[in-house]
Amino acid sequence: MFRGRLLALAAFLPLVTGCATTDGGGAAPPTLSEQSASDLRPPNLLPGEEIPWLYRDSNIPVDKAWTFGELNNGLRYAVRHNGVPPGQVSVRIVIDAGALMEEDDEQGYAHLLEHLTFRGSKYVPDGEAIRIWQRLGAGFGSDSNAETTQTHTVYKLDLPDATAQSFDESMKIISGMIREPGLTGAAVTAEVPVVIAELRERSGAQARVGDATREHFFAGQLLADRSTIGTPETLNAATPAAVRAFHNRWYRPENTIIVIAGDGDPAAYEEAIRRYYADWKLKGGRTPEPDFGDPDPAQPQARVLVEPDLPYLISAAMMRPWHKKNDTIAYNQGLLIDLVAQQIINRRLEARARGGGSYLQAGVSQDDVSRSVDGTFISIVPIGSDWQAALTDVRSVIADAMAAAPTQEEIDREVTELDAAFEILAETSETEAGSKQAENIVNAVDIRETVASQGVALEIFRGMKAMFTPERLLEATRELFASEAQRVMLVTPEPIADGEQELAELFTRDIGGDSGARLAASSVSFDDLPDLGEPGTVESSTDIQLLGMEIITFSNGVRALLYPNDAEVSKIDLKVRFGRGYQAFPANQPSLLWSGEAALVQSGVGDLGQEELDRLATGRRIGFGFEVENDAFSFSAYTRPADLEDELKLLAAKLAYPRWDPAPVIRARAAAKLAYPTYAVSPQLMLERDLQWLTHDRDPRWKTPGPDEIDMLTPEAFRATWEPILKQGPIEVMLFGDFNRDEAVAMLARTFGALPRREEEALVGGPETVAFPAPGTQPERLYHSGTQDQAAVYLAWPTGGGIERVRESRQLEILSEIFTNRLIEKLRSEEGASYAPQVINSWPTSFDKGGHLAVISQLSPDNLDKLYSVVNTIVDDLVANPVSEDELSRATEPLRQIVMRASTGNGFWLQQLEGAAFDVRRISAIRTILSDYSVTTPETMQALARKYLREDSEWRLEILPQSFAGSTNTADK
Repeated sequence: MFRGRLLALAAFLPLVTGCATTDGGGAAPPTLSEQSASDLRPPNLLPGEEIPWLYRDSNIPVDKAWTFGELNNGLRYAVRHNGVPPGQVSVRIVIDAGALMEEDDEQGYAHLLEHLTFRGSKYVPDGEAIRIWQRLGAGFGSDSNAETTQTHTVYKLDLPDATAQSFDESMKIISGMIREPGLTGAAVTAEVPVVIAELRERSGAQARVGDATREHFFAGQLLADRSTIGTPETLNAATPAAVRAFHNRWYRPENTIIVIAGDGDPAAYEEAIRRYYADWKLKGGRTPEPDFGDPDPAQPQARVLVEPDLPYLISAAMMRPWHKKNDTIAYNQGLLIDLVAQQIINRRLEARARGGGSYLQAGVSQDDVSRSVDGTFISIVPIGSDWQAALTDVRSVIADAMAAAPTQEEIDREVTELDAAFEILAETSETEAGSKQAENIVNAVDIRETVASQGVALEIFRGMKAMFTPERLLEATRELFASEAQRVMLVTPEPIADGEQELAELFTRDIGGDSGARLAASSVSFDDLPDLGEPGTVESSTDIQLLGMEIITFSNGVRALLYPNDAEVSKIDLKVRFGRGYQAFPANQPSLLWSGEAALVQSGVGDLGQEELDRLATGRRIGFGFEVENDAFSFSAYTRPADLEDELKLLAAKLAYPRWDPAPVIRARAAAKLAYPTYAVSPQLMLERDLQWLTHDRDPRWKTPGPDEIDMLTPEAFRATWEPILKQGPIEVMLFGDFNRDEAVAMLARTFGALPRREEEALVGGPETVAFPAPGTQPERLYHSGTQDQAAVYLAWPTGGGIERVRESRQLEILSEIFTNRLIEKLRSEEGASYAPQVINSWPTSFDKGGHLAVISQLSPDNLDKLYSVVNTIVDDLVANPVSEDELSRATEPLRQIVMRASTGNGFWLQQLEGAAFDVRRISAIRTILSDYSVTTPETMQALARKYLREDSEWRLEILPQSFAGSTNTADK
């Protein structure tokens, strides 16, 4: 059950994400490659041992870290022990029914029922379940949540610091939710507006494109008519009786799968499942699953959708009927061959885009969609308006792949990448989170396949390498693009005369293959990187008295903060910080600061461009991210012990010997130009565009570039901006993870320690500051071009900044949680005015001020006054009265658990200690982090509310439909 692409391992390797053990007991089984494809019994089962329900019709070895079982009523379950993170238990309840099981007049009911199930049930009154889990440390939305798709509904609980009592209480509550939800008239009346608000917030140009694509691609099938959110008409017509009828049909034990992975005894998990579900019996038989239908070749092939604020976009699909397949070793081998075929095409397409092709990006992928279609999908983002050239160019690359077999060098490259991916997953399997393992079972059930351990997956893959031949890859490529039902869709900003006819003709026209897209064989090694010079020497070593961390100072001034540990096996978090970040750019004029994240890494190193760097990283865990932070620029990567020195060499060489290829800069400019008009299509996108700029008092460093600023970006200007930046400021290297301390110090000496001494410049502090905008008599207003029922509000109060007062920031985080809980209860649960209102706390530790506390909410324009009224009521009460101890605990306990769980991973420590090698205040600040987030008093919360939530400092931003103010846009003045 391999899915997705190499660039998203979690998506395309569900087969490997099970367990680290493959112990089958008894005699050693035959080699997996020797298993017969027709032998549908897992080879690691003993004679007479029952086949677990997930592995029926499969010869994939059973992942025996899981215990699989079935109750007499048909309910199935899978449980296992997992101690990552310590103390947590992850519970998933799968109802094997989603939007495709709805009748026409029930559209949206599967999702509405998910909402109602969380409100109340047999064991808890309306709204109390969330409060109970908050008291146990589970945050709403992060630890307790649910999802509805076309084919299933999943209820999720990640219970932190689980005890026998809290686990049992949680299982009891969930059983009541699933078996007997509180489907009262009051609950339905209250929750329908919430779902309508969610539908409204999802609407707009992007949603229209998604709906139109679904309706076009799957025309003639049930999927074309079923979005998970439903329609306003069916939702507003919902009654308790109608929703209960859907519940009675589909919420049955034979449709229910329970998955539990946690730091406890699997036998206790099984016992709880039996206790709360064994007596679940319903009248009547199981409702048959509806016929989802097959792709219909007779449906129209081409569709053109006009969206004035979106760029040209092309999507296409070659669709075949979906049928359940036996999840065998041979089946997965076929999927892997298909995956390599896709990756070869995608690499050719990307190479052409990098070289200045007619499209910004393009890709192909194979997916089984909602048990309705086995499809191969093409996506294209043209550059400019010549969509015909982009479609022709992409089709010519695909035509060549279908006409001639790939070279063995191309095949070997992709196979090497896959091998490394499987190997890394096997190496890190012991530290895979229980929540991830539970999700793997959920996904396997949904697509009707199995799971296997990482070790098994690696063995299967390595046992089939002889199958990756040019002839077999050519056959797989042709099969991927073969179908009788083909669809193509063009999104265009302006009408096209006879557009659908032209699109269909261009999509079906015989076209010659472009062999020029093939990548020539090339050999590159890390020896091709520039020489960094003589190794540096260690000048000093300082134990910072925190978990064995130390600061190493080299003779050239480079400092390294090291934290060797085995919390995450075979994984190293690496970050290189240098210069002054935002503080290095002027606060009073436009700059090309924004272009760094778009093109700096892609511009190459020394004599090596991006293609050579990709080849360099083939089969390795080599990463290269770039970010502009408040007080530094940073390179970042995840790597492993075997690749650490080469990773360090690559990042050091980028600083010492940057390359300035023009193509990535030109591509970044084209991408920015395509993206900018799309920000106007919804309040959410306008917030993404302008919020940081406006809340920094229109400081140009935080401004999304408009057309004029984008035109400033040329290869020459890019180099003039970033070349001096790479030379500025001392360097801090942060290494956190599974490495040997002495070996790492020697590697650092040979890489960053070998660089020339840089200008002495503090990484933190400095005279520059930032400002939050002054309150105004009228709100700041922006106007979007989306639907008339969409608006957004950002209501903020200035606070502070700086590392010295970081405890106050953390206490404000508690206040924001209390505020959010009240806002959700009032504005969402009671008023139904907003789907996901939230209070956020922003506190820049690298500036002495500029922080703020803010309410953010999307809603309809006619609900703005309701929002302000609710907010004012909450603020007045927070100022006038101390919060209750219970309300305080429902905010502090989830925060405490977040810190406790996060601190078991290296990413937490790295993030908290950024800059600590040059600023010891950050070391002091982390020592109190747990108490700062979890220990407080009602009086402290009241004092903070009085200090900051003042009417005379309030700043408001409203984003309204364009019709509210004609063409005037205050932010553009």
